[in-house]
Amino acid sequence: MEYDIQIEGVEKSYGETEAVRNVTLSVEKGELFGLIGPDGAGKTTLIRIMVGLIKADSGSVLVGGLDVARNLFRIKEIIGYLSQRFSLYPDLTVQENIRFYGQLFQVSKEELKEREKKLLAFSRLEPFRNRRAGALSGGMKQKLALCCSLIHTPRILFLDEPTTGVDPVSRREFWDILSELQQAGTTVFVSTAYMEEATRCDRVGLMFEGQLMALDSPKKLPESYPYSMLEVRVAEPVAKVSLLVELPIVRSVQVFGDRLHVGVDKVEEAGKMIEELISGKVGEAVGFREIEPGLEDVFVELISRPQA
Repeated sequence: MEYDIQIEGVEKSYGETEAVRNVTLSVEKGELFGLIGPDGAGKTTLIRIMVGLIKADSGSVLVGGLDVARNLFRIKEIIGYLSQRFSLYPDLTVQENIRFYGQLFQVSKEELKEREKKLLAFSRLEPFRNRRAGALSGGMKQKLALCCSLIHTPRILFLDEPTTGVDPVSRREFWDILSELQQAGTTVFVSTAYMEEATRCDRVGLMFEGQLMALDSPKKLPESYPYSMLEVRVAEPVAKVSLLVELPIVRSVQVFGDRLHVGVDKVEEAGKMIEELISGKVGEAVGFREIEPGLEDVFVELISRPQA
């Protein structure tokens, strides 16, 4: 098995704050890997360590088989990096930004012309090639940033929360592009705070407070959930949380839109107890059904454990 990314025991602190705590993981060549977690989980710090922007306090990082700490310039030739913030030139057009980054990476004029044409078509930005970057929508800005990070045809691509603040349609289009890149052989490492995006990845790592809490495929991770799951339909679900957590058979309660996800020991017994409790105290109808837990249920359960 060939790995494009290998991280062993990486740690990074800022004063007393442990941003990354003993993280170990490997990403196979050609894999689409997702690092999932809320703001402040340590995702950005870990990616910046992998691309050589900051140094780890301890541990080792190999990218493309090269030690990042010793081969920084060689690594820059094989990776593409898309940061959280839009870092292109707003006064330049789409085409001018792509050409500028091509020149930075010393792409020849002939290759640059050909790659520019392919990237504009690939990203669906061809109709906007003469529009200034500052006038683009959020989704188009991210597509342009992706084009600039791909201009030197990197074999490994790092993206730090690329769809944050982007509308749902543009987010879907962006992930379609990532899938196409993977199919073409690019290894993709992407971080996100959106749990639903994890289903597009081959494997995901759940990160919280600097720690890697779980690591597996999006299909297998929910199998680790230790309880049964009930979806409870009630009016004003947020107000019902305090009622349900008092039941001894209830292990967890999370609000999902207009419904509750309730982790329980025994489905039938718990359903009856929940119905009697809510109906008896507030006099309203309660609907419930057993469902399979999702990634967010697994994540919440993991960070709720005492050792977390």
